[in-house]
Amino acid sequence: MEDVGKELTKIINSRGVSGRYHEMMQTVLEHPEVRQFIESHKEKLTQADIEKSFAKLYEFVQEKRKYETGDPTMIAPGYEPKLTLNFHFIDVTYVPTDELLRQQKEEQIRNRVSALNMPKDIKRASIRNFEVTPGRSEALEAALDFINGYEHEPKAFHKALYLVGSFGVGKTYLLAAIAHELAIKGFETTMVHFPTFAGEMKQAISSDQVGPKLDEVKRAPVLMLDDIGADSMSAWIRDDILGTILQYRMQEQLPTFFSSNFDWEGLEGHLTVSQKGDEEPLKAKRIMERVRYLSQEIWLTGDNRRQK
Repeated sequence: MEDVGKELTKIINSRGVSGRYHEMMQTVLEHPEVRQFIESHKEKLTQADIEKSFAKLYEFVQEKRKYETGDPTMIAPGYEPKLTLNFHFIDVTYVPTDELLRQQKEEQIRNRVSALNMPKDIKRASIRNFEVTPGRSEALEAALDFINGYEHEPKAFHKALYLVGSFGVGKTYLLAAIAHELAIKGFETTMVHFPTFAGEMKQAISSDQVGPKLDEVKRAPVLMLDDIGADSMSAWIRDDILGTILQYRMQEQLPTFFSSNFDWEGLEGHLTVSQKGDEEPLKAKRIMERVRYLSQEIWLTGDNRRQK
């Protein structure tokens, strides 16, 4: 093809058609990207090649228009149509846009955080959005130290954090931010609102699902138990559920985070008395030995951010 313009005109006229089809051919073959593509491949394309590829060229022009106008009816939303040469046939391929790739990456990151009975927006928490105040800086520093240490030696044992503070100071948010940062680095985390989980475990007895549910939590690569001590525990939840989880994770040296309104001493006192009012200090101490082995106690102080 020596003169692309003349050849394209010849193609349009060679069909011997008029009306709508003629207009369609003219619109397609005069599209700037179609002309440019044919020009750049003119040594490999014949008139017959272009004619037999007309349906694909038409598809390209239509989908390109939809892509540029954001039309949701396009064949592949989020993908930009591109012309390609497949031997002597012009074809259309769809290439993911930068925005789609960004969204897919964010979705992959969010999927690495399994949040059981946690607020939906918890997966959007970020270390970068964690406001640093005098009462929260120590916790942030400890969080960053853990993330860096775990990233460099994920198979080594790392003490996680036991975040303690009053309502609304950001304990849960910081846990979620740590989980998000670990997800960016390719690590999976399971976050569990423990009081709700405890209720579900009681209900699971009747359906014989205690074992599977317990295994899912206790074997998580990184586990975060949120709101420990928010409700009174039955002896069964304390010993057979929480105790089993912590025993397994201590033996396997798996990172285990906690958040609570109780400090360690307060949590031990809370665990000492069962729902029935029985005092069992030795069993509470057994639980706390595992908590202390798995984590370091870090205080967060400040205003209740839920009331702002």
